[in-house]
Amino acid sequence: MNYFDVIFEYNGSALVAMVGKNCFAIASDRRLGVQLQTIATDFQRIFKIHDKLFLGLSGLGSDAQTLHQRLLFRHKLYQLREERDMKPETFASLVSAVLYEKRFGPYFCQPVIAGLGEDDKPFICTMDSIGAKELAKDFVVAGTASESLYGACESMFKPDMDHEDLFETISQALLSSVDRDCLSGWGGHVYIVTPTEVTERILKGRMD
Repeated sequence: MNYFDVIFEYNGSALVAMVGKNCFAIASDRRLGVQLQTIATDFQRIFKIHDKLFLGLSGLGSDAQTLHQRLLFRHKLYQLREERDMKPETFASLVSAVLYEKRFGPYFCQPVIAGLGEDDKPFICTMDSIGAKELAKDFVVAGTASESLYGACESMFKPDMDHEDLFETISQALLSSVDRDCLSGWGGHVYIVTPTEVTERILKGRMD
C-alpha cells in the first residue's frame, strides 16, 4: 500500500454532498479513529464558512482542523476587503490555491465544498490533496467510505429533490455506506441548506 494512502486512511472518514432543487445537503460520519481503534464519536468534519457555504474535510483529522483555520482566516480577510461573502466558486478556487501552494508537503485532506451561488443555484465540488478540482452536478464523495458512497448515491440520487427528500436520500446513502467501511461510522452529521434556512441534524447509526 502507498505511504500516502495510509495517512489518508489513518483517522477514517466519510463525506458526501448532494444537490437538490435550490438546495444542497452535506453529510459526514462522526468517528475519529487511529486505524481500527476508535478515539472519539463526535468528531466534526463539516465547517460553516458562511450561511450558504459549507466545507467538508476528509482525511487526516489534524490537517483538517489546520486547513479549516487557514481557510476561515482567508475568508474573513476577503469579507473585510470586499464587504461581502465569498461565492462558492471563488471559495473553491481559494481552497485549490491554498492546497497547491503546499504541493510538495501537502495537507492530507480531500475537501468537499458545497454552497448556494447566484440565483440560489447549488454548487458542489471536491478536489484532491493538491487542489485538482472535480465539479459535479449531482453529488460528490470523499473519505475512506467513498467507494461504497459512490454506489449508494448513484442508485438513490434523483434530480430536483426538495430539502426533505434530499435529507432522506443523503442520510440513507451515508448510513448504508459507512456500514460497509470499518474506518468510518458511529452516526452521521447532516446539514441541509436552502436559500432561507440551514438545518443541522445528527443521525444515529450502528455503534460498532
